[in-house]
Amino acid sequence: IRQIKMMKQMGCDAIRTAHNMPSTMQMELCDSLGMMVMAESFDMWIYPKCKNGYANFFKEWSDKDITNLVKHHRNHPSIVMWSIGNEIPEQWSQEGVQIAKHLQDLCHQYDPSRPVTQGMDKAEDALKSGFAQTMDVPGFNYRVHKYYKNIEQLPQGFLLGSETASTVSSRGVYKFPVVVSDKATYPDGQCSSYDTEYCSWSNLPDDDWKMQDDYSWVIGEFVWTGYDYLGEPTPYDTYWPSRSSYFGICDLAGLPKDRYYMYRARWNEQQHTTHLLPHWNWKGREGQVTPVYCYTDGVEGELFVNGKSQGRVRKDKSSRLDRYRLRWNNVKYEPGEIRVVTYNQYGDKVGEDVKRTAGEPAQMKFSVETPDHEPIACMVEGCTDEHNVLLNADGNDLAFITVSLQDKDGNECPLADDELTFEVSGAGTFKAACNGDATSLEPFTQPQMKLFSGKLVVIVQSSKQKGDIILKVKDSKRNIEKSITLQAI
Repeated sequence: IRQIKMMKQMGCDAIRTAHNMPSTMQMELCDSLGMMVMAESFDMWIYPKCKNGYANFFKEWSDKDITNLVKHHRNHPSIVMWSIGNEIPEQWSQEGVQIAKHLQDLCHQYDPSRPVTQGMDKAEDALKSGFAQTMDVPGFNYRVHKYYKNIEQLPQGFLLGSETASTVSSRGVYKFPVVVSDKATYPDGQCSSYDTEYCSWSNLPDDDWKMQDDYSWVIGEFVWTGYDYLGEPTPYDTYWPSRSSYFGICDLAGLPKDRYYMYRARWNEQQHTTHLLPHWNWKGREGQVTPVYCYTDGVEGELFVNGKSQGRVRKDKSSRLDRYRLRWNNVKYEPGEIRVVTYNQYGDKVGEDVKRTAGEPAQMKFSVETPDHEPIACMVEGCTDEHNVLLNADGNDLAFITVSLQDKDGNECPLADDELTFEVSGAGTFKAACNGDATSLEPFTQPQMKLFSGKLVVIVQSSKQKGDIILKVKDSKRNIEKSITLQAI
C-alpha cells in the first residue's frame, strides 16, 4: 500500500510486475488504488540464463502457468497488458518466434480483451527473426537510441519502452565535478544524486522523455525501478560492502531520491512540483563551483543565493540536460540559503523551494506514514507528529516513521550519520529500520541504525491489543531523545 501510494503521488499510473506470477494481493491493491498493471510471466523459456532457472520446467509447465496467470487475474480491472517474457534468449530464432506466437495465442484464448507484450533486449535479433513483429505490443528494454531503426521494421506502427532508464543515484549524495557518465564509481561506493549517471546499457530519464515527446509512436515506458532492492548493486558489482541496487527512484527505505521529483514534475499533472538540489552544507567548498538544479513542471526559474539573484533560467528543448531540468551550473558555494522561484509559460508563479545551511543537530523530527496517511503529503508538505495516528489492532498494521535531525532553527541536517536506538512499548512492537544506504550492513531487524544522508525509517507494528504504542528514539551521541505515541484501535 505504501509503495503504490508513493508511486501514485509521483504521477506513476502503471506498474510492470516482476518476471514471475504476481500475487492476488498485489492485483487487489492495484484495483483498489487505481494503478494499471502489466502482469508478467517468465524470465526464460527453453534456453537457460542460470543453472536452476525456469528453463528446467518450461516445456512441462509454461502452458499451465500462462493459463493460470490469465484465468486467475483476467477479472482484475487493473490489468491492461499481459507479458510473456523478459529478455528471452530465443529472440533471434524461429523457434522463439513460434513459442512467442503460441504463448500469445494462449493469452488471447483466455482473455481476448487485452494485448500481449514482452521485454526484448536484443532489438536487431528480435527484428531480423520476426520475433518483435509477432507481438501485439512490441516492448524494448533500454537502447532508446535504437528506436529510430526499430520503428521502421514494425508493422504495428508503435513501440513500448518496456524497461527504461536504469539511472543510478544515492539519496542525498552529490559528486563533483558534475558529469554525465555511464561508468562513474567512487571510493565510498555511492552514486551522485545529480541524476547524471547511468549504466552502460541504459540512459538518463531525459532521453526517454525526448523520444516520447517527439515521436507519438513511442507509447510510454516502465522505469527500472521504482524502489531500490537487495542485490544487483551496479555499478559496484565487485565493491564490498555494496549490497543493494542504486536504480530506484526511491531508496531501499522507501524515501524519495531527488529523481523522484524529476519524474513527479513530468507525471503528476494534478500538483505542481518545485524541488531544489543539492543540499547546502558544503563546509570546505567555499568559493568553489557547486551546480544547483531544480526539478519542476514550470518552464522557467530564478535562483537566489543569500538573496542575490543568479539569473533566470528557462528550459531549452535543444539541450539534453536542460530540456527537462533547470540548471545553474556556475554557482559558487557560500553558506546560507539558496532559494528558487519557478514560473509557467505565462509567467505565473508555480512554486518555490529553499535549502539552508544547517548548524549542529539539536532536535529530532518525525514524519509518520500509515495506510491511511498519504506518504508524500507527509514528506513534502511537512507532516507534524501532533495529529492522531491510528493503527488497526490486528497484529499486522504498520506505521513508517521517518526520523531526521534538525538544528535549533528547524533546518534538516543532511550530513548527519549518528547512530540512533529505538524502543517500542505498549500495544505494538519494533518491526524494522532502514536508512537507504546501499553500503550499510546493519541488520534491518535490530533496534539501532545509523542515519544516512540525515534520515532513516523505523517501522512499528501493531499488536492484537488496543491501546497506545510509544516509539522512543534516542541519539546518545548528542543526548537527543524524542517519543511519539500512536494509537491501536
